[in-house]
Amino acid sequence: MKISTKGRYGLRIMIDLAVHADGCCVSIKDIAEREELSDKYLEQIINLLSKGGLVRSVRGAKGGYLLTRPPEDITVEDILIATEGSLAPVACAADSEKCEKFCDCATSVIWSEIYKAIVGVVRNITLKDLAERTNSGACGTCNA
Repeated sequence: MKISTKGRYGLRIMIDLAVHADGCCVSIKDIAEREELSDKYLEQIINLLSKGGLVRSVRGAKGGYLLTRPPEDITVEDILIATEGSLAPVACAADSEKCEKFCDCATSVIWSEIYKAIVGVVRNITLKDLAERTNSGACGTCNA
């Protein structure tokens, strides 16, 4: 399974909102500048996050975007599903009824186990966890 730029940038947008919002709206322009990303592309991604119920927009001079829930109530799974859709490596892993040969397929167990492992990770990491890592400067994969 490969996470596209929509998923990766969606996570970065959400982390930025968790770190910088402090009850105030955050503009796409500000996020784009901090993350060094195209504001036009971020607008497309924030629309997916909005449709997924993770952010809401506020219009006006001090408008922008806010999280719809506290960061501890938003998981990486929520964000990736909003931006990527299903996290299953193949359709039958998430829904065995999508394949008439699922029970007879020698590879179905592989896909199901991969899917369970992915969900087991992304369901247990919250936006708060990622925001705290950002604030501490630790990337989590090195000894920084």
